[in-house]
This record gives sequence, structure tokens and C-alpha cells, in this order.
Amino acid sequence: MEYRPLGRTGVMVSSLCLGVMNFGGVTNPEDSAAMIDHALDAGINFIDTANVYNAGESEKVVGNALKANGKRESIVLATKVNGMMGEGQNDRGISRYHIMKACEDSLRRLQTDHIDLYQLHRPSATIPQDETLRALDDLVRAGKVRYIGCSTFPAWMVMEGLSTSERYNLVRFISEQPPYNLLDRRIENELVPLCQKYGIAIIPWSPLAGGILAGRYNANGSAAGHFPDGSRAQRNGATFQERVTDRGLDVAQQLTDLARERGMTASQFALLWCKDQPGITSPILGPRTMAHLDDALAIADKKLDEADRNLLDDLVHPGTAVADFHNSNEWMKARVR
Repeated sequence: MEYRPLGRTGVMVSSLCLGVMNFGGVTNPEDSAAMIDHALDAGINFIDTANVYNAGESEKVVGNALKANGKRESIVLATKVNGMMGEGQNDRGISRYHIMKACEDSLRRLQTDHIDLYQLHRPSATIPQDETLRALDDLVRAGKVRYIGCSTFPAWMVMEGLSTSERYNLVRFISEQPPYNLLDRRIENELVPLCQKYGIAIIPWSPLAGGILAGRYNANGSAAGHFPDGSRAQRNGATFQERVTDRGLDVAQQLTDLARERGMTASQFALLWCKDQPGITSPILGPRTMAHLDDALAIADKKLDEADRNLLDDLVHPGTAVADFHNSNEWMKARVR
């Protein structure tokens, strides 16, 4: 397993991050714990979750697994805050009020005294960043959080956050977690150069495009609105279904053919591409089964050939998109059909 610096912190994380959004939901707790153990045994030392995943059950599964295997102190544990965690008006968002409560709740579910990387799951269009960053700064000073990051922020808001932290001497973002895969490469235009210049780790979510790049979808069926049983499009509804485009499915088929020629699965080739793109720290795996995890682990020590990078650039030009993985945020105006 390759290890890379987490931004400018000096902390080293595995080049693949175990994402546990499915754990405690479609993946039962027993299988989830077995997959966590297997990933750690394979060299992964980076786990990413969020308080909103399965209404807190994902964090509980991770906490129980790390307590049982005794490996909490050997991993970098990341979670996120923003999503709705109750019925009250203040049970979501990134206000100081919610962040403070949500952090305590996450610590309890994770059965730990600190969170290594606490991330804002989405930006706020109304709350000034100094308000949010002061709350996060207090959590760091209290020893409850080690580092802070953001997820699915536009580049200008990441820069504003860095400027705000410098102006008020507050803790700064050390990572950004954007959607990034071969079908949606728009972060390459502004976000990637920004992160490279200022030492910010990039931790992509959905590197397999939610299964599209793994060959999960049939072009004819998807065009007719019929999605495979258990697929993200079937389970997650309109937001994901909008991401399944004819152009994206065509790219997925060409990727499958290229992967087969190289003795890889389509999902392995897509993940390898994402892992070895400039500026990327650690793509987030989202396995549902042990077979999915093993498929991903097989490329941990592989390197993308430069000739293959050029071939995939021909499929989807750098900085462009053939499917819309920014459709879960409010700030992206451009849409891909």
C-alpha cells in the first residue's frame, strides 16, 4: 500500500480511503466489521464516514469495529457534519450551534475522544465562514478534533476559508472532498490547482461514478428508466438517476473494453485512473460487499501508465463532464445532460 501526505499536515494516509456510507445500512453490521478488519489488514489506514450516513448507524458500526479490533489509534478517522440529524430546525447545517452538538454525538457513536479529520459535508450560502471556522477552531483547541476539512465546496469558498483562517488566526482547511471521476472532471479547472498550490489534500468521492464506471448499468435498460436491483440509481432516486447519461454509459463501455485488454475490471481501471491523477490524495472506496473491497484493493500497488492516461483523456477531455456529479449541491449552476 502506498501512503501519501494528508495535505501539509505531515500525516500519512493510504492512497485508498475506506468509505463506509453503506455500512449499517445496505451492508449489515457484521459484514461491515469484517470489511473494516480486512481493509486495515490490507494496509488502509484512512476511514471516512459522516453523521448522516444511515442516520448515525455508519458511525456506530465504525466505533464498534474499532473497539473490537483495538486499532483506533493506528488509523486516521474522518467524519462529516451538516446533514439532517433530527426534526428540529437546528438539527442540521454548519452553524456553531449544530456543529458543537453534532461533534459530541459523533464522538459518542464512534466511541473515541477525538476525530482526526472533521469535515463540513456541504457549504452554507448564508452562514459566514468565520462563524463556522471559529466553532471548528474551538473543537481543535479542546482536543476533540485534530484537523478540519470541507466537502463539495466551490474553489472560491475553499479560498475564502483559507483567507478567513489566516485573517483571524483560526484553524485552516487541510482537505477538500469533491466528486471526481472520469465522467465528471470539472474540479480540474480550478479546485485541483488551488489545492496543489496551498497544500490541501483532495479526497474524491464517487471515483467509480456510483457504479457506472464499473459496468453496473445497461444502456438500453437505463435509457428506459429501468435500473439494476440494488443499484444506487434504484436506491437513491432522482439525484443519482440524473447522473446516468447516454454519454456516460458510452464512456463506461469503452473503459470496460480497455480494462479487459489490460487484465483489469472496469472498476479497477477507473479507480486506478482517479488514484493517480495529479493532486489526488486518496479516493474514497464505497464497497457494499467484500468482493467490491477486494476488487479495489487489487490496484493499491499499481501505477497508471502515462499512455493509458492519454487514452482516457481522449474519452473525456480534461476539465469537462459527460455526467453530472455536482447535482447534489446548490452552488453548481451548470448541468450535464
